[in-house]
Amino acid sequence: MERYLGLDVHRDSTSVAVMSARGKRVRRDRVETNGQALVGYLKSLAGELHLCLEEGEWSQWLVEILSPHAKRVVVYRPQWNPGPKNDQIDAHNLADRLRTGRIGCPVYKAPQRWAKLRETVRVHTKLTQDVVRAKQRLKGLLRRRGVVPRSAELYDPSRRKGWVAKLPAGLRSSAELLGRELDCLEQLRAEAERAMLTEARRFKITRILETAPGIGPKRAALLLAVVVTPHRFRTKRQFWSYCGFAVVTRTSSDWVPSDGGWRRAPVIKTRGLNRSCNRSLKALFKGAAISAVEHSKPNPLREKYEQLLAAGTKPNLAKLTIARSIAAIVLAMWKTETQYKPVS
Repeated sequence: MERYLGLDVHRDSTSVAVMSARGKRVRRDRVETNGQALVGYLKSLAGELHLCLEEGEWSQWLVEILSPHAKRVVVYRPQWNPGPKNDQIDAHNLADRLRTGRIGCPVYKAPQRWAKLRETVRVHTKLTQDVVRAKQRLKGLLRRRGVVPRSAELYDPSRRKGWVAKLPAGLRSSAELLGRELDCLEQLRAEAERAMLTEARRFKITRILETAPGIGPKRAALLLAVVVTPHRFRTKRQFWSYCGFAVVTRTSSDWVPSDGGWRRAPVIKTRGLNRSCNRSLKALFKGAAISAVEHSKPNPLREKYEQLLAAGTKPNLAKLTIARSIAAIVLAMWKTETQYKPVS
């Protein structure tokens, strides 16, 4: 006997809809959003349980605590629905989607052993964003008064005083506070980076990924935390799609009547990259491509980039080609667990 459960989770309560394999609504309940209460509810149900819940801040936690008590737990990325909406409708829709196989591509949730690495990478990413915002605030304060600092002198505590002194007296205290905020964030980011790299070094594959072109220790840690395992992707094309490098072609009005039949019309095809992707990985591989062609010693990827430019390819498209190549190289290295060896 199979039971399909949809969980609509909120801070205080969780609405649960239970359906049979034939689509009959068996029961509807409200359970406190509490680990012990949710586990106890699942234990009270008979049969094989298949759970579906929406992606959100609780999803990773719920997958970890509910997986031992259900045959399958699926996380679904919600889509906008123009019809009526409430907690019970949402829970029923999740259960029905799981029962009828309309989940599409479920959200991947890493096992518990990867939790610490993923969290350290997340904290480092957030602190890096905060450092960028703090720098922009400080620089913006000076620019509003016509003071344009050179290079990164403003962000160096030992050289900042000279630039702050150029401000009117009423604004110097604000600039000093923003500078102190930046210094504190830089220190916290450095601590987070050390914790991230230390945790990433626990995994043997990290040292292999670091040898890939443009991939250093920090990018290898981020790559490991996001992807976790390369076997999620059967081929490099699936990996390209996940990274946002899959080419999408769009046309319209493809066929026109001709001699009592139909022929394909000479329409203009719109080409672009897929938008549904992991943006962190897309930025990672684009940064790796820039490092490989602009900031590294002569290598096969730089030669390929120069050949593309000589053939008339635009620089941005040439770098995209290099990013796709690096992604394919990393996936192959990861699956075979072999270090990068450029072909001369």
